[in-house]
Amino acid sequence: MSRLLFLSIFILIYLSLDIYVYQSLKILFQSTIYNISYWAITVFFIASIFLTTQYLQDFNGIRPVWLNIIIGLLVAIFVSKLLLGGLHFIYDGIRGITGLLRWVGNISGTYKTESNYIPARRQLVSGIIGGIVAIPFAGFLYGITKGKYNYEVNRIVLEFEDLPDSFDGFKLVQISDIHSGSYDSYEQVEEGIKLINAENADCVVFTGDLVNSNKDEIDPFISAFKQINNKEGKFSITGNHDYYGMRSNYDNECQDYWEDFKGKHNSMGFDLILNENRVIQRGNDKIQIVGVENWGKGPFPKHGDLQKALETVSKDDFTILLSHDPTHWEEHALKHSKKIHLTLSGHTHGMQFGLNALGIKWSPIKYRYARWSGLYTEDNQHLYVNRGFGFLGFPGRVGMWPEITAIEFKKIS
Repeated sequence: MSRLLFLSIFILIYLSLDIYVYQSLKILFQSTIYNISYWAITVFFIASIFLTTQYLQDFNGIRPVWLNIIIGLLVAIFVSKLLLGGLHFIYDGIRGITGLLRWVGNISGTYKTESNYIPARRQLVSGIIGGIVAIPFAGFLYGITKGKYNYEVNRIVLEFEDLPDSFDGFKLVQISDIHSGSYDSYEQVEEGIKLINAENADCVVFTGDLVNSNKDEIDPFISAFKQINNKEGKFSITGNHDYYGMRSNYDNECQDYWEDFKGKHNSMGFDLILNENRVIQRGNDKIQIVGVENWGKGPFPKHGDLQKALETVSKDDFTILLSHDPTHWEEHALKHSKKIHLTLSGHTHGMQFGLNALGIKWSPIKYRYARWSGLYTEDNQHLYVNRGFGFLGFPGRVGMWPEITAIEFKKIS
């Protein structure tokens, strides 16, 4: 009932926006074809909302391509109309203020009587606004067809004075935010895994959010992720979405669910680290791989216990921390008495929308997370935030392509 109420309120808001946008564009398209087409899209939008929400209930398989395309079109249409409405509202607001000033001026005799409404100008402005909005709309269309599987391999080199000698040249590959419940193609996921294996990594880590909301969403893809090769370990942790399938009490009622979820990591060949640590040994040298359960600022599950995870780690150990939410780095890792050389996180997805080219890196997510994509350094400690391997909600990516991070460790001599 609550879901129905939410959908009803959302549709009422959408229809209010829809009527305003319709009136704003009517000056450009004064025809019966425009009227029929516009309201046909509205009917499609509302019907698809109910269809997709009903279809997605308890659905754990590989999504049909048509379903993700419809969801993507819903997002593209809504955002485009929101932009159209917003830009026209700004224009109408300016025109209203100008008209008011003219009216006041006419009373005082400052201005000659003149109409503030010029149809040709309104038509020109509407055309410009439509052209502006067409750019992100085209981006959304690319994002839901190609962008969501447009895997990008980012290679970086990190140098450390205290890196153990045997680990000079050590290569680690990170992926994050698989969100298997959103995928509509096993073959496209395999293409991403081929890119991972092409890096010939010594170690592969996955930094949380295996599923969207149910542990069984990963089942169709276990065999794919099992193909990931490594030389010295595959390690994983949990993200906030990995807890959403548990019905209530984390420690008791859902223990069977949790054990089954952990078993799925093992089936993929990953060693799931839950507030613990693992050692990678090379002769007399070693590095520590520390993993915590999810911890993040805001309304997210907070099961991470960094103190417990570091209990058997000494101050002299070279330490790599896997922690899903980057806010954990600033709130706990940076402040810990034991130095954590590198923290690997995900969670933000780069909002799956933005610019990351020609030296420009921007996404609306930056206004929520200070550290949202790429490498950050403070007090000789590093944080790398991976944009994610999969996608969530909007079944696509625009500008913020799915990421595979390859990190090579170098010792400063």
